[in-house]
Amino acid sequence: MRHVLVMALSASAGLLSMFVVDFVDLYFISLLGNAAYTAAVGFAGTLIFFNMSVGIGLMIAMSALTARRLGRGDAEGARAIATNIFAASIVVGGVLGAVFFIFAPQLLDLIGASGEARERGANYIRIVALSVPVMTAGMASSGLLRGHGDARRAMNATLAAGIVNAVLDPIFIFALNFSVEGAAMASVCARIAMAATAIYPVLKHYGGFAAFEKPKFFSDLPVIFGIAGPAVLTNVATPVGGVIVMRYIAEHGDAAVAGFAVIGRLTPLAFCVIFALSGAVGPIIGQNFGAGQLARVRATLTKALQFAAIYTGIVWIALALGAGPIIAGFGLSDAGAEIVRTFAYFAAPLFYFNGMLFIANAAFNNLDRPTWSTGFNWAKNTIGVLPFVAVGGAMAGGPGVVMGQAVGGIIFALAAVFLAYRLSARPGTAG
Repeated sequence: MRHVLVMALSASAGLLSMFVVDFVDLYFISLLGNAAYTAAVGFAGTLIFFNMSVGIGLMIAMSALTARRLGRGDAEGARAIATNIFAASIVVGGVLGAVFFIFAPQLLDLIGASGEARERGANYIRIVALSVPVMTAGMASSGLLRGHGDARRAMNATLAAGIVNAVLDPIFIFALNFSVEGAAMASVCARIAMAATAIYPVLKHYGGFAAFEKPKFFSDLPVIFGIAGPAVLTNVATPVGGVIVMRYIAEHGDAAVAGFAVIGRLTPLAFCVIFALSGAVGPIIGQNFGAGQLARVRATLTKALQFAAIYTGIVWIALALGAGPIIAGFGLSDAGAEIVRTFAYFAAPLFYFNGMLFIANAAFNNLDRPTWSTGFNWAKNTIGVLPFVAVGGAMAGGPGVVMGQAVGGIIFALAAVFLAYRLSARPGTAG
């Protein structure tokens, strides 16, 4: 349990800094007194999560592939594969950023944005899209640090991003009067800080990257995308589910979208430890798997699930007590307030099942079954979202959509954990 706690809490400390700033960022925007601005950030955040999901997938691949080689004592092999994953992350980030920059208005149309919220949301997306290659490179480097078990320096990268964003947000939004676009500019600067802070310790403490060799790069691509492809697809499923939910929330107006934007920023802040847990236990599972210690793999799963249950219970109490001040602080109208209350009182405890799925996916990614995590995540975010939010919205409006999203994934989480334990009892051969 101690190793799980150290890795999860140190990883979550860095994530917490970013999520706090995202939350405060939205709070600053709400102080401008225009619900359309808050909705614009909500719409844009739903789409930008696609970029983050790709970065997380590349980070998972970096962590899994390097940790496995380090577990076998192959330090040079770890450096070589790290170089090629880093290069691939820049290429993938560049293509993704270009797509979001060009098609921002059309993407917003898909999730029901209109009017001023659509216009400002498109501006926000286009500014942030410029930094996607920097973000993916930084997250890949953070994954390399985690592959080495260096949770502290990986945490420092996200802390640096949070500090930069916290300092620049009020300057850009208020002092320079850039409004919504100012928040996006601060995010770009934060991503640059994160990348620099992640890459520097790789160069200084772990021998940097191996020399880039084009033939080796292309020969390694099947290995890299054997993990990275399913990992990216797995993580992209989450924003797909978010798009479906946002589309149904948008039917209830900008006030409802503003409320949903608040819980969209509140969820990762409140459950940052759960989000960090999968990335934290992945290297532990990968190293023990590489060393043939299967009993330790199963023990890691059990301790992670126990920790997630305790943490979720604590957060539920805190959210229920804090719902009123959050609603008042963001100046939410009745529609937005009801969505926040529904989340805090009823949907929050069900986030444990998301945590179960995160942990199972970490096991799949490090036990040579990455396509399993892909399948479960897509099933949960499509079959486990669309019919439930449709019925919930028809029955209870915006709050029904929130509950539909929370309930729909339970069966998939339970099935994934069951299979993770089965797999850890007799995994395939390490690659």
